[in-house]
Amino acid sequence: MSKVSPLRLAILTVVRNDRAGLIDTHDSLKGQLGPQVAWLVADGGSTDGTAEWLADHADQTVWWRSALDRGLYAAMNDGLDAARRLGFSHVLFLNAGDRLAAADSAMRLLQAIGRHPGAALLYGDALERQSDGRILLKRARSHRWAAFGMFTHHQAMIYSVPALARLRFDPAFRIAADYAFTLGALGRGPAIRLRWPICLFAPGGLSQRDAATGRREQEAIRRMQLGQRPLFAAAITALQRVALAGRQLFPTAYAKLRFRCPET
Repeated sequence: MSKVSPLRLAILTVVRNDRAGLIDTHDSLKGQLGPQVAWLVADGGSTDGTAEWLADHADQTVWWRSALDRGLYAAMNDGLDAARRLGFSHVLFLNAGDRLAAADSAMRLLQAIGRHPGAALLYGDALERQSDGRILLKRARSHRWAAFGMFTHHQAMIYSVPALARLRFDPAFRIAADYAFTLGALGRGPAIRLRWPICLFAPGGLSQRDAATGRREQEAIRRMQLGQRPLFAAAITALQRVALAGRQLFPTAYAKLRFRCPET
C-alpha cells in the first residue's frame, strides 16, 4: 500500500475532445499548484489536440495519460488510482471546463482539510454560469438529504483518499455513478459542510443533457445502496421530475428560489 502524505490535494480532471475546456480549467489553477496541490488529467484519447496540449504542458501535471477508455467514470477511476499511487490524501474531481471558484480556493481547501482530518468528505457550494452570462451561487443542501439525490455538484466535493479504500466509480452507470460513489463515501466517515463556493460549474454536461437517464439510475442506486422500497424510490423520482418541470416552465421563479448573487 502506498504511503499517504498529509494534506496533499489532487485535482483530477477528465476530458475528451474538449481542449478549450481543459485550458479553461488549467487557467483557474494558475498560482494554486505546488507541493501540496497537484493536477492530474485523464484524457480519453482525444483527437482535437488535447493530448498534444497536455504533452506541451507536462510540467503543469504530476500525472496525465491519453488513451481510449470506457468513458467518463473509467477515466475518473484511472485518475483516482493515480492519486492513490502518488500518495495524495484528498481528491477533488474538476471536469474540463469547470474552474476553481477563486484564486485562493486551493489554499482554503487545504486549511479546511487540516481542521477536519477525520472527515471522509468535505463539500461546499457551487457557482453556476447562466445562459445570459451571469454567475450565480447555488448553495449545497445538507448531506443528510443524500437519499433524495445529489446535494451539491460533485465538483464541489473533496474526498479523503484513505476513506475511499477499494471504493470505485461503477461504469455500469452512465450518468449517476458519482451519486453511487458519494453514497459509498458517506458510509466511510463524517461529512463536513463548507459554507463557501468551491467550483465554478460549466453547464451543459451529460447529466443535464440526459436528466431522465440520470433520474432512473439514481432510483436504482437508492434501491440498491440505501434499501429504499420501490414505491418510495419511485416517488422521489417523480418529485425530481416535478422539480425539473418547474425549472423549465418557470425559470425566473426557480432561479430566485435556488440561486443567490455571490458576495464577490
